[in-house]
Amino acid sequence: MRSHIGSARYKWGFTVAVTNLSVLTVFLVLVAAGQIRTGRDFLYGVGYSLIFANVTALLGTLLLGIALEKLAHRRVPLMPISILGIIIILPLGCLAAQAVLVALRFLPSGHFWFRYLHLLKVATPLGLVFGLGALAYATLRARLETAEQRLHEKELAEERTRKLAAETRLRSLESWIHPHFLFNTLNSISALIAIDPTRAEQIVGRLATLLRASLDSGNHSLIPLRQELVLVESYLDIERVRLGDRLRGRVEIPAALEDVSVPPLSLQSLVENAIKYGITPQPNGGEFLITARTENAAGRNSVHIDVRDSGPGFDLASIPAGHGLDKLVERLDALFGGQASLSVFRRDGFSVVEMVVPRP
Repeated sequence: MRSHIGSARYKWGFTVAVTNLSVLTVFLVLVAAGQIRTGRDFLYGVGYSLIFANVTALLGTLLLGIALEKLAHRRVPLMPISILGIIIILPLGCLAAQAVLVALRFLPSGHFWFRYLHLLKVATPLGLVFGLGALAYATLRARLETAEQRLHEKELAEERTRKLAAETRLRSLESWIHPHFLFNTLNSISALIAIDPTRAEQIVGRLATLLRASLDSGNHSLIPLRQELVLVESYLDIERVRLGDRLRGRVEIPAALEDVSVPPLSLQSLVENAIKYGITPQPNGGEFLITARTENAAGRNSVHIDVRDSGPGFDLASIPAGHGLDKLVERLDALFGGQASLSVFRRDGFSVVEMVVPRP
C-alpha cells in the first residue's frame, strides 16, 4: 500500500515538475530569441501558460495514466495509444484551462471559441513534444524498476547476475542521455510555429522518431548502424533548421558496413557533440564529415567510425564525469570490453572523434 502511494506521489510530482520546467524553458527560449521584451509580458505569459500546461498535464496524467496501466500487461503497442491519448486529451485540457481562466476573469468571455482554436494550433505541437518526452522517461523508468524487482525476486547464478547488472547499467546510461533530444529542438519549433507551421510539424515528426528510438533502445543493447544513421539524419534535419547554412557536411558510410552493430544513440551522441561544441560556437558555422572503414589488426576485424568537425577540438581526458562521451566510453566497455574504444585526435585540420567497435 505504501509503495503504491509512493508511486502515485512520484507520478504526480514528476508531472508537475516537468510541466513547469518545460513552460519556463520555452519562455526562456523566447526571451533569448527576442520575442518577449518586457518583464510584465514574461510574467503574464508564464502565468497564463502555467495554468494551461498544468491543467492539461494533470488531466492527461489521470486519464492516460489509467489507460496505460490497464494496457501495460497486454500485448498492445503503447506508442500509438499514447499519441492518440495526447491528441484527445490536449483539446479537452485546453478547453478546461480556458474555462478556468474565464471564470477567474483572467480572460474576457468574448470570442471564447476563436481564442480556443488559436491556442490549440500553438499548443498541439508543443503538447506532443512534451507528452512524448514524458512518456519516454516514464517508460524507461518503469523498465528499470521492473528489472530491479526481478533481480531481487530471483537467485541467479553469478554470471547471470553480472549480465543483468550490465544491462541495467546500460539502460540507466541511456535514460541519462535521452532528455537531450527533447530540449534541443525547442528553439527551432518555437521559431517555426509562427512562420512555417508545416515545417514545425515536420520537426515534431523528426523528434518523435528520436523519442521512439529512445523507447525501443531499452530492448536492445546493440542495433545495426543503418538504424543509427536514420536517427542521425533526423537529428541533422532538426539542427539544419536552427543553424541553416552554418551547418555544412555529409555522411559517407559504405553500404557494406551498415549492418555493423553499434550501441543505440552512440553515433548520434558523437554527431551532437561535434555540432554543439565544434560547429555552433563558430560565427560562420563549420563542416562535418561522418565516415566508416574496416581494419584488420592482430587477426581481429574492427570498424572505425569517425565524426570530424572543423572546430578547435578537445582532449578526451578533460571530459568531466557524467558527460555524454564519458557515458559512451562506459557503454562500449560494458558491451565489448577491450575490443572497443573511443579516441579524439586531429587529422587534416579537423577534430576527429573515432569510435571503434568489433566486427564479427
